[in-house]
Amino acid sequence: MEVDGESAAQVPIGAVVETGPRPTSRPADRTIAQLSDGGIYRPRDHEERLESGELRLPPGANAGDLVEAHVRRLEALRRAGVVERLSSDAWAIPKDFLARAEALEAAQGRRAQVRLLSALDLESQITSDGATWLDRRLVAKGLAEVSPHGFGGEVGRALTQRQDELVRQGLAERSASGEWRARPDLLRALERQELNRVGAALAADRSVPFKMPKAGETVRGKLTGSLQLASGRFAILEGSFEFSLVPWRQALDRYEGREIAGMVEPGGGVTWQLGRNRGLGL
Repeated sequence: MEVDGESAAQVPIGAVVETGPRPTSRPADRTIAQLSDGGIYRPRDHEERLESGELRLPPGANAGDLVEAHVRRLEALRRAGVVERLSSDAWAIPKDFLARAEALEAAQGRRAQVRLLSALDLESQITSDGATWLDRRLVAKGLAEVSPHGFGGEVGRALTQRQDELVRQGLAERSASGEWRARPDLLRALERQELNRVGAALAADRSVPFKMPKAGETVRGKLTGSLQLASGRFAILEGSFEFSLVPWRQALDRYEGREIAGMVEPGGGVTWQLGRNRGLGL
């Protein structure tokens, strides 16, 4: 999650963040320019072309979420005077759009880009029952080795301790030769483990049962808030007789306090119906 300005001050002490120079060109801007037929970008057309396979989706992404991100980018550019919103499904894109967007990024380049990797410090991640940043590093392929000095050294030691903790939890094993191997579904198993614990605690406080939604089920209820857990941020969805915790997405911000519904996907995500007949995959 990228944070800047006022939100950067709210990052917890000890949280793991990644910093770097703000880029002068964004992939979203290039996509908007590419899809601006006659100087008009239409989110609905963008989503339909993604769903049809005409445009390629990044691994793990879905059409609704990606288009929502492009619309948020356009809102920021509109406030800067770069584009104009004509309707809920039409944006006026100038001929020199890319040059103006890049000039705006260059002018803001003095500000560093900060991305929140984990709201938990390393010590908390080592013993967590949720899917942490350390876990994602352990199962990811092709990641660069961390430096043995400074914070990199701390990360290296924390990764080793986390491996031992996962063996203790029964979610990984270490062979006689010392080779460490995690369960294939490690991240999902950790996430469900944490959600079950947190859900049980909330159920005791609220006197309302917690339900872990399954793939293919419909979740429905009032969006009453969210929780920041080791596994990420989760929305609290309260129904008439039970409540659920489902993955949070920024697009849900404007629906807090309202009734929403969606279908749980096999990977744990949710395809929402948010104010329109077509699904918004989040």
